[in-house]
Amino acid sequence: MNNGLLDNIVFGPVPSRRLGRSLGINNIPPMYCSYSCIYCQLGRNKKISTERKSFYAPEDVLRQAEIKINEVLKNNDTIDYISFVPDGEPTLDVNLGTTIRLLKKTGIKIAVITNSSLLSDEKVRSDLMEADRVSLKADTATDTIWRKINRPHMALNLAGIQRGMVLFSLCFGGELNTETMLVQGINTGENEFSTTANFIKALNPKTAYISIPIRPPAESSVLSPDEKTVTDAYRVFCENGLDVQCITGHEGNKFSHTGDIIEDILSITSVHPMRDDSMNLFLSNAGADWKTVQHLIEKGDLVESEFNNRKFYLRKFK
Repeated sequence: MNNGLLDNIVFGPVPSRRLGRSLGINNIPPMYCSYSCIYCQLGRNKKISTERKSFYAPEDVLRQAEIKINEVLKNNDTIDYISFVPDGEPTLDVNLGTTIRLLKKTGIKIAVITNSSLLSDEKVRSDLMEADRVSLKADTATDTIWRKINRPHMALNLAGIQRGMVLFSLCFGGELNTETMLVQGINTGENEFSTTANFIKALNPKTAYISIPIRPPAESSVLSPDEKTVTDAYRVFCENGLDVQCITGHEGNKFSHTGDIIEDILSITSVHPMRDDSMNLFLSNAGADWKTVQHLIEKGDLVESEFNNRKFYLRKFK
């Protein structure tokens, strides 16, 4: 565990399609995850694991968050949630519960976006109980499709994960949501939608989100579904009594800057790839120009990628 203050643990605020103005907590090193999802914006995972570890001291995370919050307030900006949305799976952090409790001292609500893979572990469920809002990944309820789309660690078992998700949903007192990422031809189709919706219904989420890939995925073969497919999924989910929202568009351009333009760009793009129009507006608001981005690309710190006829900018991992 590194007990020093490290760069990029806290980033944003960034515009979130679910959470408003979200101050991100990056509590996991790059791509340390239990899944290697085919649609992951970070690429194919080479550090797939189910072992919970200590990565950063909770006190360091709190200090960085407090520094960032003060900077945001000085800029007359707002924060709706402090959100655990790291480069990997946040529940792999054995200090997750402690860190959430410390961050609650800021008075800002805490959200955790998890792939649900470790919820068979009672300690993981206990850690997540500390949050105000938890989003559970539920891309499918079919084992063969789960293995194809999420490419889980060999130690994981879908039935065990699902039992853990149900147990958590029965005890969690905060806001519970689910998110289902649709990939054309893999977890789409009437029967698949019905099976997934039927499982999600057992979790009784406040909102069941249906999303599609809007950033460059790990595998070039991944395709976003068309409008009819998304509409069919929406209809089937609604027929199962779910409150459904679709996330199919750009999240907006209201990224925050703190004064160090390079640090801000690298912090945000390490977790949240920025579309070209977002980057342009961000640079303009910070009093910078496109030369900053070009410099980072030439240094090898930033990568330009294209998806759905739009350019995106991602931090290059060393």
